Amino acid sequence: QVQLVESGGGLVQPGGSLRLSCTASGSVLSIVLMGWYRQAPGKQRELVATITNYGATNYTESVKGRFTISRDTDFNTWNLQMNALKPEDTGVYYCKATVIIITKSEYWGQGTPVTVSS
Repeated sequence: QVQLVESGGGLVQPGGSLRLSCTASGSVLSIVLMGWYRQAPGKQRELVATITNYGATNYTESVKGRFTISRDTDFNTWNLQMNALKPEDTGVYYCKATVIIITKSEYWGQGTPVTVSS
């Protein structure tokens, strides 16, 4: 199993930056894909960015050039650097780990809220 804890959310003005972190414990070496998702009030959860265990990244169109997903050298923490934030980036941000140990499993963190407002 994998346990995920997000941190780093908060209130920021438009144009500002935040760095979210997702710290994993448990079967960390079995994580093949880590994703950041967000859910705005009244909307469905959407994919923001993903990174594979080989370092390949993918971003939803609306955050390209502004957000960067990465993995720390300790290999237990994944980060989402968010720059040039917009009000439409507001929502609860979740990380999700895809684990393969014989079969595929997915694990979610509890989420961290981000509010972009002046």
